[in-house]
Amino acid sequence: MRSSNKAFAALCAAAIGMMSGAGEAQPSAMVEDQPVLLGEPYSLAGVLYRPADPAAYDEVGYAMPMEAGSKGEVTANGEAFVVDAITGAHKTLPLPSYVEVTALDSGRTILVRVNDRGPMRNDRLIGLSPGAMAQLGLSGPSAAVRVRRVNPPGQDQVALRSHQRAAERLESPPALLKVLREKLQQTLPPAPLAQAPMTAAPARAGATFDRPQPGPITTKPTAASPEAKEQAASGRYFVQVGAFSSRANAEALAKRIGAQVEQGGNLWRVRFGPYATRQAAQAGVRAAAAQGFANMPVMAKDGQ
Repeated sequence: MRSSNKAFAALCAAAIGMMSGAGEAQPSAMVEDQPVLLGEPYSLAGVLYRPADPAAYDEVGYAMPMEAGSKGEVTANGEAFVVDAITGAHKTLPLPSYVEVTALDSGRTILVRVNDRGPMRNDRLIGLSPGAMAQLGLSGPSAAVRVRRVNPPGQDQVALRSHQRAAERLESPPALLKVLREKLQQTLPPAPLAQAPMTAAPARAGATFDRPQPGPITTKPTAASPEAKEQAASGRYFVQVGAFSSRANAEALAKRIGAQVEQGGNLWRVRFGPYATRQAAQAGVRAAAAQGFANMPVMAKDGQ
């Protein structure tokens, strides 16, 4: 009987040893929360962002999926981008930091570790890794969310640093979701001056994003047909996709999407057109949509 007890104890000790070995191997793949990076101010499509370390941060906006880090396979603070990890990209919060992200359509809330700069669009509040999108139950190019900075318990931080999921938070009640949706409608700007391509990203934390190479001003309509030339001579309608305080940035965008640049006051405007009629200007709406600028309005030319 005693020998049986000794054998059982030996088996238990071996099992504990194996479990301890597995536990010791895990931290080797774990990232660290030090050093904390901020970076220098930078501009994105004419908007200046200043990285900061606020004690409290609580905003509503739109999330978008992030399929890679700032440098392809690496995030802005030098970590490897892990698809299944629950990570996020933010324009100004410290790297790393922790936030609760709530889906405003369902109230579902998860904990996310911010370790990257982005997303590279002024109309998006946060970028989420595929793992974070899946845990939050989101799909598609954007989703309304609340982002709130938190200081989670140590075990949750360890889980996220080891590329695991932290326990989900309590769902936000319908009454709170209603208030947050109303706040989103009140605080959301009517439209961004310009949208950067979703794939654009900084090379490092604090990098200057809005520095495309200057290109020549495009003065011709996108189509070179005689009909297009006639419209350019007499047209008064256009489709504007952006306005920049920097001429070089406006020229770079116009060159990339095949539009033209016109100066108006202190702004350089990127436009498709002009077109003779509103109906003809729908070609500009379609051209803008093909470049990622959806639902751009047809506008009458200034002063006409």
